[in-house]
Amino acid sequence: MALTDCLAVQIARLFEPETAHRLALGAIERGFFGAPPQSDDPALATRVFGLEFANPIGIAAGFDKNAEAVDGSLGLGGGFVEVGGVTPMPQAGNPRPRLFRLRADQAVINRMGFNNAGVAMVRERLRRFRGDGRWRTGIVAANLAKNRDSRDAAADYAEGAAALAPLVDLLVVNVSSPNTPGLRDLQGPDALIAILARVDAAITQSNTSQRPALLVKVAPDLTPADIADIAQVVMTTESTGRRIVAGLVIANTTLERPTSLTSPERNEAGGLSGRPLFELSTRVLGDFYRATGGRLPLVGVGGVASGADAYTKIRAGASLVQLYTALVYQGPGLLRTIKRELAALLRRDGFEAVSNAVGANHG
Repeated sequence: MALTDCLAVQIARLFEPETAHRLALGAIERGFFGAPPQSDDPALATRVFGLEFANPIGIAAGFDKNAEAVDGSLGLGGGFVEVGGVTPMPQAGNPRPRLFRLRADQAVINRMGFNNAGVAMVRERLRRFRGDGRWRTGIVAANLAKNRDSRDAAADYAEGAAALAPLVDLLVVNVSSPNTPGLRDLQGPDALIAILARVDAAITQSNTSQRPALLVKVAPDLTPADIADIAQVVMTTESTGRRIVAGLVIANTTLERPTSLTSPERNEAGGLSGRPLFELSTRVLGDFYRATGGRLPLVGVGGVASGADAYTKIRAGASLVQLYTALVYQGPGLLRTIKRELAALLRRDGFEAVSNAVGANHG
């Protein structure tokens, strides 16, 4: 870990988690942790969703909810960033405290509740970012959510899509956060089909010249029947032969509490992320890879803290990989470390490109 990362982590521990995150995001926004521009190892370059990624490592949703630090986050070295979750109307989220470090477990529990500034603010920030001519310096995704009290979830997702489609490369429909009552019920086939149809129509009506790929973010707490149902929905094509859903993000935080947890905060309510989520999320990732026959690009997220973790996700079926919680414990230089380690592992095993390793565990 670089000296600046060590200092950042030590300073962050002096503050309660949510305050520490705000301070870290402000520092990243100002480019404090950015490294001089340099080319990534050619083995890490990959084409997914029709987009050219310099490397497959990205920062997950929740890190920059309001698109405050897009440029600074890209400057940390990842191939893409995902802002949000974004709801149509601003909302405060759940009462504080709502974010808890489980240091002994290298984990976090959150019950944030989609606190964000609303889609109008995020749209304006992304408009300024794109207006600076930085459309292809890094790939940007937006995570779409519904307001807690909304009576029409599909309308909320469609509103977010219409607002942000002209400004992002990827749109992610989040139906898997455990912190909004009833949200995970939207993973059911009927509800999911309805939402995707509305979102797809909203993207079309936005008349964007560069149509963003549409992804769905799912929970890790799924039964085999759930996985089969979701796979069937996302693999369905229209009469024109076009598939509405371009990929899946696997997975969100878990409600499970492994018996291995030792931190005093382990019984806090909310979604668990970090190291304890790695095995479960990777197993579900592999299940979806098999359920979709390896024909749908998957984004693997959950517990990634090293190049070896990213490589495991890729071999299990991920075309791209995201992280967040590990940044809390290892600092923003982690992305550069993961890239270096991942490139070495690819070469060790004879893969000339990261795309060649996707799904390697499945034969």
